[in-house]
Amino acid sequence: MADAPLRVAACVRWVDLRPEIDQLTGEVRTDARRGGFSAADQAAVEIALCLGQDWDATVELVSVGGPHIEPALRELSATGVDRVVRVDGGDAAGGLADALGGVDLVVCGDYSTDGGSGAVPALVAHELGVAQALGLVTLEVGSRGMVTATRRLGGGRAERLAVAAPAVISVEGSMATLRRAALPALLNAAERPVEVASGRSVGRAPVVVEAGPWRPRARSLPPPVGRDARDRIIALTGALVDRTPPRVLDLEPAEAADAIVTQLRDWGYLER
Repeated sequence: MADAPLRVAACVRWVDLRPEIDQLTGEVRTDARRGGFSAADQAAVEIALCLGQDWDATVELVSVGGPHIEPALRELSATGVDRVVRVDGGDAAGGLADALGGVDLVVCGDYSTDGGSGAVPALVAHELGVAQALGLVTLEVGSRGMVTATRRLGGGRAERLAVAAPAVISVEGSMATLRRAALPALLNAAERPVEVASGRSVGRAPVVVEAGPWRPRARSLPPPVGRDARDRIIALTGALVDRTPPRVLDLEPAEAADAIVTQLRDWGYLER
């Protein structure tokens, strides 16, 4: 009896690629006309398509959002996706897990460009009860349902992983470049149906008690040293410390960068 065909899914998130941020209050303003998918999400779609070709698997495209993202999903599906599913709001990880039931390998971008933490792939893996391999920088397709990947670790280290389906993986945007869709596929995608799945309820919505402008974390500085209050105030304010006078440098870009780094080190913002 022949094995059942594998199912590969790419999870993507529609975001404003160029949000406007108020420099004073930190308020983020988005516009649907600037929406799209990050480089990591596009890489996830390309990798899912490659896996579908090598394993003769069906490729699905899944995203969470309202009806306004459907045109972008249709355009993305023109690259060769077999099925498109939109999860209508609610708990993102839970809704995605419900829509991805039975999928053998889920490919996600490592994090979204709107300040995402990259936690959704891990949460989806938890909901599905399958293995996870996150933050991948290389991937080699193996035999049916098997991939070999490299994951970036801290301190310049990396590790090699052998991942077997079912599993959830997340990839960096540098891993692959999404192929261009053919013109006939783009034209046909405009009428392509998008399946809509209901998202899980998240219960009572949180209430904003107080909101204020974003303020950077205070720097930790040693206490001022001095025998009396006057000496400590002088040490604290640096009133008698020699300072670098303002200057204008006419340098080439590389030299200008070196001069900036040197000055930041002199000021104590960078380690020597």
